Amino acid sequence: MNRRQVIAATAGLGLTGGSLLIARQGVPGTESRSEDQLPIRVETLDARGSAAGETAVPTPETVTVVDLFATWCAPCDDQLAILNTIQAEYDEVSFISVTNERPSETLTRADIAEWWDQNDGAWTVGLDPGSELVAAFGAGGLPYIAITDEEGRIEFGHSGLAGKETLRKQLDSLV
Repeated sequence: MNRRQVIAATAGLGLTGGSLLIARQGVPGTESRSEDQLPIRVETLDARGSAAGETAVPTPETVTVVDLFATWCAPCDDQLAILNTIQAEYDEVSFISVTNERPSETLTRADIAEWWDQNDGAWTVGLDPGSELVAAFGAGGLPYIAITDEEGRIEFGHSGLAGKETLRKQLDSLV
């Protein structure tokens, strides 16, 4: 075997090994969404449109828009403004926004509720400090919007800013 053949054979083995890994584990960064992990119970905050306690995400037997956000995320402010417009058009749809930020001395529940109020949030807002929802939805970044049907199946998922028309189209297909 000459040097070129050895290099080609080694490269082929690497590609084959990589293909086997992908076949077994999937393409890295594209983990499948796992509806079997849903619903997940999250703590809810006392804020406009929300009461302290806990809730299931998604809302059982209801089309649900789940907004994953963070208070430090500038596009999350814009996403919330879009959701405010959409929410007013869909009375029969449940909306919930959840952050995976961990309350601490530097970011309290009151700080999150204040951010919520400043951004005109008007529905349930919750905490998921263990990032269970991020994992269940396969969220790759924030903001992240997921829409589930009445059976809790994930029908739509989107990382980054989701526009009004995209959200309307998705919701109109489910309600």
